[in-house]
Amino acid sequence: MAIEICPNCGTKNRVDERAALQMQPVCGKCGTPLPPPQTTSDTSPQTVTDGSFAREVIAASSSQPVLVDAWAEWCGPCRMIAPALDQLAAEAKGRYKIAKLNVDENPVIAHQFNIRSIPTLLIFKNGQLVDQILGAQPKQAIAARLQAQL
Repeated sequence: MAIEICPNCGTKNRVDERAALQMQPVCGKCGTPLPPPQTTSDTSPQTVTDGSFAREVIAASSSQPVLVDAWAEWCGPCRMIAPALDQLAAEAKGRYKIAKLNVDENPVIAHQFNIRSIPTLLIFKNGQLVDQILGAQPKQAIAARLQAQL
């Protein structure tokens, strides 16, 4: 059983992971659809959505920096930097978190942070956007910017 917080009213809801695969979980208080429970490994980037962004990025950045890769399936440069981000996630060892946000599927967050070109990498710390990297960059450049926030 996972605990999911409603993005609308903040109520904590118990969600059965197996049942969530079959049907959309909803908040027991207000009926708002809940994001499915995340089962991710610390060694790979975590997928975030408009619904999970506040919890998985903003709230999580209070304990560790979070790098968000704003990308799209059709974007060649996004696919070029994906292996570097996978490597950074594998090397994180709990010091930071890597997340991926598909801008085509999650336009609310893309609009909120004024993402006009991809790939765009956003670095959050203590609930605030502290750095932004535009375009495809080598792994070393991304790692240096992330290291500056540790």
